[in-house]
Amino acid sequence: MVEFFTLCLCAVPMHTPSLGRVRFGAFELDLSTGELRLIEAPDPNNKVLLREQVFQVLRMLLEREGKIVTREEIQERLWANDTVVDFDHSINATIKTLRRALGDSADNPRYIETLARRGYRLMLPIQYLKSVPETTLEKDRARREQSAPEMSENTARVQEKVQRQINPDSWKAALVLASAVILGAGYMSWRHFRFTPLPRKIMLAVLPFQNLTGDPNKEYLADGLTEQTISQLARLNPEQLGVIARTSVMGYKHKDERLDQVGRDLSVQYVLENSLRESGDHMRLTAQLIQVKDQTHVWAQDYDYPVKDVLNVEDDVAQAVAREIRVRLTSKQQAELAQPQPVNPEAFDAYMQGYYHFERNTDKDTEMAGKYYERATHLDPSYALAWIGLSRVRNWQANTGAIPVEEGQRLALEAVERALVLNPNLPEAHTQMGRIKQQVDFDWAGSYASFHRAVTLDPGNPEVVRTAAGSAAMLGRFDEGLQLNRQAVDLDPLNADSWESFAEIEFFMGHLDQATADCKKAIELNPDVVAAHTVLSQIYVMQGRPHDALAEIELVRSDAERGQLYAIAYYALGRKKESDAALSEFITKYHTSGAYQIAEVYAFRNQPDEAFEWLNRAYAQRDSGLVITKVEPTLKSLHNDPRFSLFLKKLNLPTD
Repeated sequence: MVEFFTLCLCAVPMHTPSLGRVRFGAFELDLSTGELRLIEAPDPNNKVLLREQVFQVLRMLLEREGKIVTREEIQERLWANDTVVDFDHSINATIKTLRRALGDSADNPRYIETLARRGYRLMLPIQYLKSVPETTLEKDRARREQSAPEMSENTARVQEKVQRQINPDSWKAALVLASAVILGAGYMSWRHFRFTPLPRKIMLAVLPFQNLTGDPNKEYLADGLTEQTISQLARLNPEQLGVIARTSVMGYKHKDERLDQVGRDLSVQYVLENSLRESGDHMRLTAQLIQVKDQTHVWAQDYDYPVKDVLNVEDDVAQAVAREIRVRLTSKQQAELAQPQPVNPEAFDAYMQGYYHFERNTDKDTEMAGKYYERATHLDPSYALAWIGLSRVRNWQANTGAIPVEEGQRLALEAVERALVLNPNLPEAHTQMGRIKQQVDFDWAGSYASFHRAVTLDPGNPEVVRTAAGSAAMLGRFDEGLQLNRQAVDLDPLNADSWESFAEIEFFMGHLDQATADCKKAIELNPDVVAAHTVLSQIYVMQGRPHDALAEIELVRSDAERGQLYAIAYYALGRKKESDAALSEFITKYHTSGAYQIAEVYAFRNQPDEAFEWLNRAYAQRDSGLVITKVEPTLKSLHNDPRFSLFLKKLNLPTD
């Protein structure tokens, strides 16, 4: 299997706005503008403009004042009957975005309680600071309360007591009383919210560099600089500054999207716009930092520099952004940013070309990426990132059979070891080393340490976090995997790979409906996402829908994967001869690189002897697929066979 979601829906007009403000917990919401403010924030003007759907859901929760808001009611308000959308998934994503705005957690909720299969409920009392008779909010609340189930007698008495005590001039006293009521009901104390406001990150989006060089062949350079700038900023102070990752912002490339819409889509307060021009052997980079809420230019600067100084310019931009939005930097970070980072211009150009091709994610482009990364390392043997790129290419080629497995794994290890010698604190190097320890050595403790080190060094890098999530899931630590993957989605909400990773973990857990929804979300974001169609076809087989699986298999890009999946789907349909033919063809073509997949087919067909024979061949070949042996659903028929626990021990995997 391969290595903050924004709803893309029809616009829903707002209800006629109320003129009031309402307080709940640590927050105040302006009902006329949809602006959410942390009450105890140092800057009283520090507000977040909620997206329309998120604002409407929060309004509904406030209207009910502790009563249940059903999922059906949310659907009715947000989407017209003729709107084409996956309602369940979209509602889940909207609630998740709202929780993030409130700093809330589904596992340990302080604001929004989930009532399984029913809906949601606000956990705190509210206070209207300015009430206008017969506002839309009040009308909606009265109308909905008439049709809502009656509250219990005790709940009614509690709410009546709280409401009698509240007036616009004594909201703190009212919240003290309310906190006592909440404590009596077993909720979080008001003191927690009053005296320890939830930490809130500053969120920033770096929009794709505009290529103004006049040369369309320089797009690779613009894309590479976008990634480099995001990476540099994301490492400044991850606890204070969150930077939306590359995949989510690249959707705005060559689009003239309004900045306020970008802010709502990505839930960011600031946007960094960049452009690139070229003159001889010099480049001009123009950077502009814009505050989303009023679209004011906070800072702008032109940089003229020789190509060899490009990394120094990125450091200067990072320092300027940190200064303008008041991100605290340690003295060590300040020293690192001030230290010159000269780079060989030709090596840098080759690295950017390699990065561009590797991200395109095809066998041909991966081969081209390898050539460019090799060139970069020859031109500058001290270029650690180029060695990482080369390691990833060789590992990919070994796993796909493009080059002999043993040779590819050896070259991948040599390259990543070279990178770690050059820069022991390079997070990408530790992530790549974790992959190799896992896939080649079955060194789970060593790989976990490498992934943990990478996340510690760069918690703002979604790929680093997502890879660690996958590693946890392979060991059966699903809660940890899901938690890490949520972080990756928050960092890169429009990245299809992160949603596909969610689907894989849920598939391993047996949560097939949710896995289906997340696969479809990944495909919606990117129809070419590598593993989504593969996972979705497997889900359909497990759900007893092999006909649907066949249609999905047609969309799988890899010839090898299609062959294996056909062998499974035909067997599930009772078409054993066709399954035999597909399996025979697969064995003929891929017996040296697909032993694990062959074992999966035999296990699904309840042929354990053949399955274990091919599992042992996969072990001898160091097949990368073996890393999911413990959790792979197609191998469940083998779990009660004593040979299975012995094989897990052979892989150094826990057998509990």
